[in-house]
Order: sequence, then structure tokens, then C-alpha cells
Amino acid sequence: MASPMDRRSVLGGLGALSAAGCSPQSAPEAALSAPPAPVAPEHFDLSALEARNGGRLGFAAMDLARGRNLVWRGGERFVYCSTFKSYLAAATLLRVQSGAERLERLIPVTRADMVLHAPTTGPAVGSTLTIERLMEATVGLSDNPAANILIRELGGIDALRAFYRGVGDDITRVDRLEPEMNRLDGDKDTTTPLQSMRNLVSLLVSERTPLSPASKALLLRWMTETPTGAGRIKAGVPAGWTVAHKTGTGGYGPSNDIGVLYPPAGEPVVLAVYYHATPESPAASNDAVIAEATRMALDAFGHG
Repeated sequence: MASPMDRRSVLGGLGALSAAGCSPQSAPEAALSAPPAPVAPEHFDLSALEARNGGRLGFAAMDLARGRNLVWRGGERFVYCSTFKSYLAAATLLRVQSGAERLERLIPVTRADMVLHAPTTGPAVGSTLTIERLMEATVGLSDNPAANILIRELGGIDALRAFYRGVGDDITRVDRLEPEMNRLDGDKDTTTPLQSMRNLVSLLVSERTPLSPASKALLLRWMTETPTGAGRIKAGVPAGWTVAHKTGTGGYGPSNDIGVLYPPAGEPVVLAVYYHATPESPAASNDAVIAEATRMALDAFGHG
């Protein structure tokens, strides 16, 4: 189990990293984390929440302090949409640690790179962005061209798939680029809530994470400072908690959020919520379902 990590230590580490300029630390290229220690899943009944709102809700949460794991449809597949972007950044940071990539390397941004939702890369067409800036745009603003560029620079879809397998994830599918990967097509570009939660534990909580302290702090900073998803997990936590998270939205029903939730003191709660709502369901209602499921889990853990 991970060592305790309170809110001050997380935010302090982020500030120190920013001041230090985030220089990469050396690490073996093949250094990968073992899967988290198994915690027996507990059935967490969210059927009433589903019945009130329609759709299909997948949920997995682990309370590190209590050693409890709450699951509802945890082994079912859901299209993950942009939640994968935190894992893409982690894969890129591992390349930085190994010396195969540099945060400051400049990448040309071209008109051919452009797809829907390009808040950072769109204005940069005809110029360059650093690998670090592309990761920040991918995680913080969910910039789709930035994600595609990072996948290309990583070595393509096969390389991203290899990253998942290397961290003990044999479940997550990697099949297409943005924005096609958001389209529901069988099991393509899907994961399970339980597997996504385990990936977060392996990368951001476990003492055996392959990420260096600098890499982990940088990723947590982007996930904490993102303006996205104010009505999802963030809306379901008590006052004073810090949420490092990544949203994903399909535009035809899927509304997802995954993250690490830090109480004011003590160990974190790790959460993965994948909600495939009905197509006519308003975005605010979908967000509220995720927030309510978060509140229910924290109450069950005794954090209410």
C-alpha cells in the first residue's frame, strides 16, 4: 500500500517542481510498476442512480487508508474517450526519463494535424510547441491534435498499447486516433472502470510507480489545474479536498471522469467513473450523475 500523502505534500511538490523547471530525472527505460496489491472488490449498488437517470454507469473506487474497493459494473467495458490522455502523458514522461525524449524538444504544428477541439494547437499552426506544452495541452485542456501528435512521437498506437501492457494492463484497447476513437465500435478504444482505477494507483499512488518524483508531480499538476469537469468528480468531494483528474466526453452520451482525490490529511481515494448516458441526456445531468456517485462512495468510505 502507498505511503500517506496529504494535501500539503502534494501541492508543495507541485510548486517545487514548477520552480525547479521540471528537469527530467534518469530512470531505466524498462522500469515499470507492478499492478497494485489486490483489494477484494465490494459490490457498490448504483442501480437506483442508474434507474433515475438512464444509461449505464461503471464505477470503481479505492480508499487507500481503509483498504476498501467499491465496484459497480467494474469489469464491464466503456469507451474511455479523453480519459486516456493522462496515461498518454505518463507514457511520454517515461520516455523523457529514459532519455529517449526531451521536454523542451520543439515539434512543428501543421494544418494537417488539425482535428476537432484544438484550443492550444489551433493557434500554434505554422509554429512549434514543446513536448511539455503538448502534454500540458493534452491533459489540461484535452487538446485532440496535441494528443495525436504525442501518440505519433511516442511511436504510434502500437507504442501506446505497449505502455499499457508494460504497467500490467491487459484490458485497455488502443485502436484509433482522435477523434475517431470516441466513436462506439464494439470493444475498440475501451477499458473497464476497475482497470483504469488500478492504472491510476500504479502510476500516481503506488511507491513502485515507474514515474520519477518530477514526472509524477508534473502530471499531477496538470490534472489538478485543469479547468474541465467542474460538475463531475470535483462537485462530489467535500470542501478542502484536492482533485487530480481527467475527464472524457463522447458527445453522444459518454461522460467520464477518473482521478485521485486527496483529503486535507491522510491517504487518497482513487476513482474511475464511466457513464454512458442516453443521447438526449443533458451534459449537466450527466455531470451530476458522476458527482452523486462520487459523493455516495465517499459517504460509504466514511468521508461524508
